[in-house]
Amino acid sequence: MRDPRIWVEGECNESLYKAAAAPLPAYKPCRGHRHVEMTLCITGLPGADKSTDEDTVLMVLTARCNDQRQEIKAAYKKTYGKDLVSALKSELGGLFEDLIVSLMTPPVLYDATQLHKALKGAGTDDQVLIEILASRTGEEIKEITKVYKKEFGGKLEKDICGDTGGSYRKLLVILLQGSREEDVDEDNIEKDAKDLYAAGEGKCGTDEEKFITILGNRSEEHLRRVFDAYKKISGSDIEESIKGETTGNLEDLMLAIVKCVKSVPGYFAESLYKSMRRAGTDDKTLTRIMVSRSEVDMLDIRANFKKMYGQSLYTTIQVLLRTIFKKKAPHLPFILCDGVRFGNLL
Repeated sequence: MRDPRIWVEGECNESLYKAAAAPLPAYKPCRGHRHVEMTLCITGLPGADKSTDEDTVLMVLTARCNDQRQEIKAAYKKTYGKDLVSALKSELGGLFEDLIVSLMTPPVLYDATQLHKALKGAGTDDQVLIEILASRTGEEIKEITKVYKKEFGGKLEKDICGDTGGSYRKLLVILLQGSREEDVDEDNIEKDAKDLYAAGEGKCGTDEEKFITILGNRSEEHLRRVFDAYKKISGSDIEESIKGETTGNLEDLMLAIVKCVKSVPGYFAESLYKSMRRAGTDDKTLTRIMVSRSEVDMLDIRANFKKMYGQSLYTTIQVLLRTIFKKKAPHLPFILCDGVRFGNLL
């Protein structure tokens, strides 16, 4: 394991933030134990008798992975006797506060919190339900369910059932079990493709149950092969059938499942693009995706974004956030797009 490293001031430019296997120039070895590093980390955060340096807050917290942020949070409480997240909320504001507080939240708790807000706010935020349940793995969904109950005292499935209905609710509940099949059933690939065709394009009306059963339970690799077989049978992609046979939230959920089965990074690249191309930026979606995928597949999302839209995600976000964050943190767009926290180098 490499020696612990601490952040020291450095020029904020694109090359500084590129992931690299070699030690970055903005880091210098720090002699001593890990608690020394943590103490140095928190010197720029809100504490007793000092004002908050927002640039330092950003640099310290984004230069480390989420696990290390939790260590910083613990070190802060030991040093000042205060909760760091509460202190940040009292010092920051607006979108900058939302971003920093989100980065300070453990990933599973962050997902559980987003779902709780989606269900308990004014109306149901179906976009959040669809995004999280369609894109997370079975194990991740099971962990989210446990944390949801621990933090909010209720069952996620019960809350979802209370806010949704019909075939849409049924498919959400199936996904919520986190029990998608793992293997490819060679004998049923052709059958599933034919069943989907017969349930949609091949009949008058739509057999939603058949779509729900296949899309909600089959393994991802099995579904990819079913989609290929479906195209040979119908002459069109499965997405076209879903668009023609379903509407509303059920259509959105089925399309999200198909897109995630084909490529999770591609799904999020499209979601980011849409969030920045609506009349008025969808700040919540932008923040949620950038935070939740930052240590998962952000580099792949960047590559897909470039391939799909012919422009870099960094440049797009830089232009978008110029009027929001430039004065506080001109380097924020690249930090958000980096995809590899510097803490991984420790």
